[in-house]
Amino acid sequence: MISRKQLRQHLELLLNSGIKEIEKSGVDRKEKLQELAIQYAQCSKCDLSQGRTNLVYGEGNPFAKVMIIGEAPGQQEDLKGRPFIGRAGELLTKMLAAIQIQRDEVYITNIAKCRPPANREPTIAERAACLPYLIEQIQIIQPQMFLFLGLVSAQFLLNTNASLGELRKEVQTFMDRPAYVIYHPAALLRNEHLKRPAWEDLQRFQKHYLSLNT
Repeated sequence: MISRKQLRQHLELLLNSGIKEIEKSGVDRKEKLQELAIQYAQCSKCDLSQGRTNLVYGEGNPFAKVMIIGEAPGQQEDLKGRPFIGRAGELLTKMLAAIQIQRDEVYITNIAKCRPPANREPTIAERAACLPYLIEQIQIIQPQMFLFLGLVSAQFLLNTNASLGELRKEVQTFMDRPAYVIYHPAALLRNEHLKRPAWEDLQRFQKHYLSLNT
């Protein structure tokens, strides 16, 4: 099983070697992402491929200033091949609308591209298998900031064991870009008491996002 040390070394290698930045053309970026989604559709790098209906690559604006990253697809996402379209996805769309961001402005994806059985958390090895795909997406889209949904994605990408409460307090840094950590929409569906702090997190994120347009 892959260790956290090995994972950190793998991530550093990916970041240092990366692909060349795609020419700054929305058409070129869109075509490249579509091409890769088709290319990886038959991926069998880990056991999750054996139980999936569809690989869920990601979707959104190829020129997005913000990339939103969750942990893994759920049942509805697996059936349709699109990220965040179930109940949690509907809530995410409403959360973005509440801070005047339309879903088609951003790019949405997950670390793991296939649904884990019974919606369990993807293992470290499963996340590592998909990590090159995620880094590749980032290098193509070149977002200016990130929004990490939930503890799993935040701890994995930031290589930390810090709690969600600690990670939410400050703006984090990933690939030399600001990264905000917020509650996963699924957690908000389970616990209404989290909605107030989640709204405060979204407002901080919105303020930073709006500054990108000035």
